[in-house]
Amino acid sequence: MRFLENLIQSISEHVLPTACIVCQQFQSASICNQCLLAIYHNSLLHYECCYQCGIPLQFIEVSQHQCNVCIAQAPSFDQTICLDRYNGLLQEALHQFKYQKRLAFAHGLISAWNALIANEIDDRSIDYLLPVPLSQKKLIARGFNQSWELAKRIQCGSHIQKLPYALKRFHDVEHQAAKNYSARQHDIRQMFYIDTKDVEILKGKSVAVFDDVMTSGATLNEIARTLKMIGVTRVSNWVLLRTTKLGI
Repeated sequence: MRFLENLIQSISEHVLPTACIVCQQFQSASICNQCLLAIYHNSLLHYECCYQCGIPLQFIEVSQHQCNVCIAQAPSFDQTICLDRYNGLLQEALHQFKYQKRLAFAHGLISAWNALIANEIDDRSIDYLLPVPLSQKKLIARGFNQSWELAKRIQCGSHIQKLPYALKRFHDVEHQAAKNYSARQHDIRQMFYIDTKDVEILKGKSVAVFDDVMTSGATLNEIARTLKMIGVTRVSNWVLLRTTKLGI
């Protein structure tokens, strides 16, 4: 199916007119080279970020390679790799993808990831890639899981197995945007679980969890806690966009 999807995408790019997801100029690819270059120069790749949570570091934190928040209260995940800031050039394209159901935008969004950051990630120790799941209710309402639509297109080591359904979510909580980290963390406690058939294969393994946006980190922290409870040894977050202030 992936071969057929890639073939259709390749034919579409060469035969049909395509608009860049950022500048909307018509050209052959889903994101143009000029916009890729602009994203690269303004992305989090050029910031000193906390290796654990991905937040840009303050000057006094740079030497320790970790933010003071993670030092004071270490999260359950071990590493976070983010492409760009949430308020950067890809924000509107992500909104169109998620909320306007423009699925074609997934190609452009993950093309930016593959072009700019995929080769920078040392993924040799990672065994599995899991997308952050949606609840059944939200999945039915949206029609797709945006994290999986992106994660399945990621270029990574051939040894990494992608498991779209291993991680499950019980239910939705009320909208989290206005809440601080503590409130979010309380709301999502014990919200995730691992499909029974996947528990044994994940034990003793290293896992990357992909999400489209990381805000406070409460969701990814709860996922990492859940994974480590069943024996996963290391959890890395791969995140498309990151808010640059905790609690936003």
